[in-house]
Amino acid sequence: MRALALVDGEHYPPVIRHALDTLRDAEGFEFVAAVFLGGTEKLKSANALDQLGLPVVHEAVLLRGVERALAEYRPQVVVDLSDEPITGYAERFTYAAAALAAGAAYRGADFEFHPPRYERVTTKPSLAVFGTGKRIGKTAVSGYLARWLRDRGLPPVVVAMGRGGPEQPEVVDGAAETLDATNLLAFSRAGRHASSDHFENALLSRVVAVGSRRCGGGLAGAPFVSNVIEAGRVAHRLAPPVVLFDGSGSAIPPVAVDRRVLVMGAHQKLETLRGYFGPYRIRIADVVLLTMCERPMADPTRVAEIRAAVASINPNAHVIETVFRPQATFGSSLAGKRAVVALTAPENMGATLVAHLERTTGVQVVARTHALADRVRLRTDLAAGFALLPDVVLTEIKAASIDVVAEEASKAGIPVGFLDNVPVSCDPQQELATWLEDALGLDLLRARVAAHTA
Repeated sequence: MRALALVDGEHYPPVIRHALDTLRDAEGFEFVAAVFLGGTEKLKSANALDQLGLPVVHEAVLLRGVERALAEYRPQVVVDLSDEPITGYAERFTYAAAALAAGAAYRGADFEFHPPRYERVTTKPSLAVFGTGKRIGKTAVSGYLARWLRDRGLPPVVVAMGRGGPEQPEVVDGAAETLDATNLLAFSRAGRHASSDHFENALLSRVVAVGSRRCGGGLAGAPFVSNVIEAGRVAHRLAPPVVLFDGSGSAIPPVAVDRRVLVMGAHQKLETLRGYFGPYRIRIADVVLLTMCERPMADPTRVAEIRAAVASINPNAHVIETVFRPQATFGSSLAGKRAVVALTAPENMGATLVAHLERTTGVQVVARTHALADRVRLRTDLAAGFALLPDVVLTEIKAASIDVVAEEASKAGIPVGFLDNVPVSCDPQQELATWLEDALGLDLLRARVAAHTA
């Protein structure tokens, strides 16, 4: 196994050489190079590390040295033989993220990280959408991309993985089937999780979606157990022009794809985005959509810090700032109707979202709840809202939206419509749809589809 050693000057070179020999014999490592991470206490001369018998990479910016060695020597494993005070917790996560993004494992005295395995399940052009956490709008972005592809003559099959997904991959044809609140409520009563992401993708984007499940998520995004691979193969057999994989929370679809889109919430803690394995996710992304880039979620300073972090980690990534605005799906005009609205968005965004909805549809929002993920509070909120005699209930397709919201609305005889969260560019001079054509290489994507179907 080709190995790259990380070493420092706080160890005597003969001690490092002995460690290399010991690990070579015990683990079968073939050390091809070392990266010097600093420290001079145990180095008696400028060329003291020649005793290691390896090429040694030196860079003023230590991470650049690790990146250069990974690119030049292509190790299968990075072996960290350094220690405090040269290498601490934060540095190790930084080096680990670089190693995993390069496809190498990262090992130390009492820890080991392996790069997530991405299996090729389709020969079709493919995209993956993944995120840095829950409730940052990842599925909304996935749905937007599905419509974006569909409207450009490339209707995708979406493979959605979720914590409430089906035991066996499940196909829902949003283009052919009539999907509405009545259908989803029937599915829910039959024991299916009718607010799973594949139902949301199929209904709101009117595409074919394949549902799958996952349980657990690793630091670098690998699901512990999932049937996404099987779902991807089902999607491939449906012979779409493009396959779009939708991640779950901070878990990444475990499939090899042509392009990856990372969704990052501007309101998230900076240390989770630029520390731990946030940099790994940034490194493997081709496109980064920053969501919720508005007050009170995030101010311009926070957004600028995130952009700077992304640029320093992956300068090749295309980055755009966005906000979400609700779009209603209902069987008739909402103008003049009184509505109760059910959201997952934070309460401090409620006024902004309601104002947009009222302005664009003419609906009057008489009550709202942000408790789709809290069934006890949700029932209380709905009872208060229904007492105001609304004409319609509008809900996101999330969490308890079907088994509670649609169920309670049905009992009260109130029709149900759905809300989509549509990402919108913060730059009034830059349409998101047009920006994506360059960022995702639409011309190249079309050429690949044409070549594949020729």
